[in-house]
Amino acid sequence: MKAASICTNGQTGCHFLSLANLFDRVIQHSARMHGISNDLHSEFELHFLPSKNQIGRVSRNCHTSNILTPNGKENAQRIAREELTEVILKLLVAWRDPLWHFHQNMAQHNEYNKSSSNKSLEMSKMVHELRKGVQKVVEKMQMLGIISNSLGNLGSPETLLASDNAEWRLMNDYGLLYCFRRDSNKIQNYLKILKCRIVPEHGC
Repeated sequence: MKAASICTNGQTGCHFLSLANLFDRVIQHSARMHGISNDLHSEFELHFLPSKNQIGRVSRNCHTSNILTPNGKENAQRIAREELTEVILKLLVAWRDPLWHFHQNMAQHNEYNKSSSNKSLEMSKMVHELRKGVQKVVEKMQMLGIISNSLGNLGSPETLLASDNAEWRLMNDYGLLYCFRRDSNKIQNYLKILKCRIVPEHGC
């Protein structure tokens, strides 16, 4: 099932969506993105890894480890709304270049089937679309006075993080996929928590 549009192209109708509806759209989009990462991760384990022993040797040092993320639901519920929003956007920005590189790498190697290559491209596009969607949520929250307008530059990658971090270039495809699956799950959970803190009357 295709995720609903999350207003990435400036559609005029998006201005009339409620904050709860905007949250629902980005949460649905993040769930779809995490689902694709799960599918690809399973395909890698099944088809591309010669042995289970190799799985254990994959580096667990993700390039996003320097982004301080709340550990567990209770901690995510305690930090400021602005801070949780910033964490979500930082994670999305950090994956912009690595996922494009990951897709390019898959497209150039014959051992990866067409379906897997298409999924990697879809993930890369979805990260970009989700960041734009979360920016729309931020703008709506600022308009309603829910969060501070001091977060005006949150959507700008340059103000958040240098995503061209050399660390991710040292990771193999499976390592990148492992880390993205982990981070996409965090993004989805943080969006759900943020929604329930701000509009708890809508499906929480």
